[in-house]
Amino acid sequence: MSESQALVAAVRAGLAELGDPRKAPDMQRYMKSEMPYRGVASPERKKLAARLFAEHPLSDVDTWRSTVLRLWRAAEYREERYVALDLTGRHAAWQTPELLPLYEELIVTGAWWDYVDEVANRRVGPLLLASPSVLTPVLRQWSTDGDLWKRRTSIICQLSFKEATDTALLTSAIEANLDDGDFFIRKGIGWALRQFAHAEPGWVRAFVESHPGLSPLSVREALKHL
Repeated sequence: MSESQALVAAVRAGLAELGDPRKAPDMQRYMKSEMPYRGVASPERKKLAARLFAEHPLSDVDTWRSTVLRLWRAAEYREERYVALDLTGRHAAWQTPELLPLYEELIVTGAWWDYVDEVANRRVGPLLLASPSVLTPVLRQWSTDGDLWKRRTSIICQLSFKEATDTALLTSAIEANLDDGDFFIRKGIGWALRQFAHAEPGWVRAFVESHPGLSPLSVREALKHL
């Protein structure tokens, strides 16, 4: 058994052991998920993942990436995909723009906020901060993509940037989606502006005032703490 197969098998066995069938249906209903849950709470899952990642080290970036995809693509329970996302957070030295196709697949095939927001903020965002010349043009393209979740990623990927926020990118991503009536786009716009308001409240106020096309939801969220 390869190191990748061993880790995947250990993850599946560990989740099965921790699973609570009584909790699983409620978790699935809350997330409106077609994929069933094992019934493993987030703290227990993260503790399990940390232990298994230490017990089953992966030797190189290609093995690590293939293991993420093995867990993700063959998942039968939603927690298996959560562990795949946990695994993407390992090995900071391997985080380079070459991983963008991996994260794009997780965004497009995950297609729901619990997956996408994690990838957008904790994976794509740091790549943008580290390699803006590579990531910025890609995210500008994503802001007009036909895929809803790639557009949301382009809007919210700078949530933690504060003063380092690229306001030109944020502006273009929001303006490209002003007419989109989808809840997750409108909520994402408001969320992005609200977070940036902690660093630049005047900029956010001026932006809202100069963009009357913003939805009421986006405006409420943007000005929530101002």
